[in-house]
Amino acid sequence: MAEIDLSQSLWMLLFFVALGWLAARRLRVDPRPIATLLVYIISPLTFFHGLTQGQPSADKLILTLSVLLLATCLCLAVNRVASRFFAEQERALLAFSAGTGNTGYFGFPIALVLLPPEGVTLYLFCMLGVSLYEFTVGFYVSARGRFSVKESLTRLARLPLIYAFATGMLVSALDWQIPDVVADGLDYFKYCFTVLGMMIIGMTLGRVTWREFDLRFVAGCVVVRFVVWPLATLLMVLLLRMSVGVSDSLALAFLLIGAVPMAANVVVIAMELEIRPEKGAIAVLITTLAAPLLIPVYLGVALPWVLSF
Repeated sequence: MAEIDLSQSLWMLLFFVALGWLAARRLRVDPRPIATLLVYIISPLTFFHGLTQGQPSADKLILTLSVLLLATCLCLAVNRVASRFFAEQERALLAFSAGTGNTGYFGFPIALVLLPPEGVTLYLFCMLGVSLYEFTVGFYVSARGRFSVKESLTRLARLPLIYAFATGMLVSALDWQIPDVVADGLDYFKYCFTVLGMMIIGMTLGRVTWREFDLRFVAGCVVVRFVVWPLATLLMVLLLRMSVGVSDSLALAFLLIGAVPMAANVVVIAMELEIRPEKGAIAVLITTLAAPLLIPVYLGVALPWVLSF
C-alpha cells in the first residue's frame, strides 16, 4: 500500500488548477458564472447519469444514506464547535467542508486502482452520499452563514440536484431505459465537472493573494479532513466488521472516502453563496498537495488492522 503512486492523479488535478489560475490572471475570466453552471446544470446531470447507470438497489442505497448520515453528523458537530472560534462565514464554510471530500476526481481514480469492479461500484454509491450531502444539508448550513433560515431554505429548494436524485431513482425503480444517444451525451458532463471543478480553484486563487491566508481556518480544515474523517470512517468500518461483517472491498471503500482531500465543491458552493471562496481555495489546494503523502501511509496502517477483524 505504501507504494501506491498517486502522482498521476495529483499532477492532472494541479494542471487543471494551473489552467484556472492562468484564465483568471491573464484572461480575466470570472469564476462565478462557472460556479453557477456547476451547481445548477453540470452537477445535477452528472448525478442523474450516475444513478441511472449504477442500477441502485436497497443494499447500495443503504451505503449512500450511511455516508450521508456520517457527513451530516460531522458537519453539524463542526458547525457547533466552530461557532465559538470563527466568524459566521468562516464557520459556515468550515462546517460545509467538514462533511465532504474530493471523493470524485481525486478518490475515484485511486478506487479504480485499488478495488475490484464490484468494489468500485460500492465506492460510487458511497460517493453519491457525499454528493447528496453537499447539495442538501451542506448547502443549507453554508447558506446560513449569510442568509436567514427562510432564504436558505428557498435557495436549497431551488437546487436541481435534489430533483435529479429523485428523478434518477424513479427512472431506476421503473426500469426505464435511457436512449443510448442521451446516455452518451450525459457522459460528457462528468468530464466537464472534473475539469471545471478544479479550474475554479485556480481561478479563485488567481484573484487573491497569500496575505489572505488564514492559518486558523486552514488548520481547522486539515484537522477535520485528515484527522476527524479518517478516525470516523475507521471507527465505522470496525463496528461494521465486528457486527454485520462487511466485505474487504467495502471496508477499503469506506476508508478511502475518509482519506481524500477537501472537495473542490467547497470553493464552488462558497463562490455561489459568496462566503469566503478565497479561503476555501487555499485550504483545498493545501490538502490536495498533502493527500498523496498521507493516503498511502494511512491506508497502509489502517487497512491491515481492519482486515484482521
